[in-house]
Amino acid sequence: MLFWMAQTLLPVCAQPAALPTPVPLPSQGSTVVAVYSGTGEAYEQAAQALEKSLAQALRQDGKVALFVRSNVPTDNLPFSPLQPAPRLHIALGVQACALLARQTLSTLAGAPVLCTLLPRQSFEYLMREAGRRPGADFSALYLNQPLARQLDLIRLALPQARRVGLLVGAAPGALQMEEQLADLARDRGLRLVSARIAGNDPIFPGLKQVLDESDVLLAMADPQIYNSHTIQNILLASFRAKVPMQAFSPAYVRAGALLALYATPEQIGAQVAVLARDALNEQNGKARGLGPPQYTQWFEVSVNAHVARSMGLQLDAADLAERLRRLESRGGQERKSSTWSPTFSDRFAQTGAHEESR
Repeated sequence: MLFWMAQTLLPVCAQPAALPTPVPLPSQGSTVVAVYSGTGEAYEQAAQALEKSLAQALRQDGKVALFVRSNVPTDNLPFSPLQPAPRLHIALGVQACALLARQTLSTLAGAPVLCTLLPRQSFEYLMREAGRRPGADFSALYLNQPLARQLDLIRLALPQARRVGLLVGAAPGALQMEEQLADLARDRGLRLVSARIAGNDPIFPGLKQVLDESDVLLAMADPQIYNSHTIQNILLASFRAKVPMQAFSPAYVRAGALLALYATPEQIGAQVAVLARDALNEQNGKARGLGPPQYTQWFEVSVNAHVARSMGLQLDAADLAERLRRLESRGGQERKSSTWSPTFSDRFAQTGAHEESR
């Protein structure tokens, strides 16, 4: 499956791997950052980007970043604390966040946990399962883009579009997402046209209904609907109906979607570095800790030029991204709170590794 789809659908389990070997501090006063990683090219790319950005940011404070990387085991062995104790844990992906969420504060040596490379729904689900509440000790940088930003891109790229199509899966929290999206669409002079797909229902009757009544199809990272078995047929149906698709991955654009909104591993790494640096800075002799969970500040836009031309459109990805950034900087995006709320998409957090990058 697709690169970022693989990140969105990471399972709570992972490949077997050894726990880390204790690593000595290179110098007194160093900052130890433990990065708990999965396996595969996508993880490695994200981990390297994160380490590079964070090491550079901490160096500006005169600190040395020591990264202790560990893959998450598949069994139920207790978590082994690192020696020396880390100042901060950074969890890459759903399974890494799940492992740390199950640990006690003493096991984590009192070090806060920052989860990234996972969607908001998965993080909220894990917080519920672990009985935790996000805050200074346990927070996240979400992988998925905020709904308001996605709608604003539609308005910029397709100013004539008024009806936004949406396929809604059966995952818990999907209906609340649909309601929030409908409210945000109304605020922007748009109307949401949605079809709900139950767990065992075929997708294409609902897809046809949505395509018949929409000007654009907004794809969300729901594996029940968008997966390796359905994506080509969805894209083909969308193209034949002359209804462009806005997706969440540049790989979808290469496959035939009109455009996509996403954050690159480098952008995520840079923002994690900012959050980590702020958390480790001391205030009154104590590290400040993490803030509330949030979405990525930086993002990119991709455009399929061939699809755009076939639909009589002239779109420039860099220009769209810059206009979207200017709109947000002026406060044009009506943001909803990115702090925790009791909405959980179990399917997103529990999906198996069927949609791996190929």
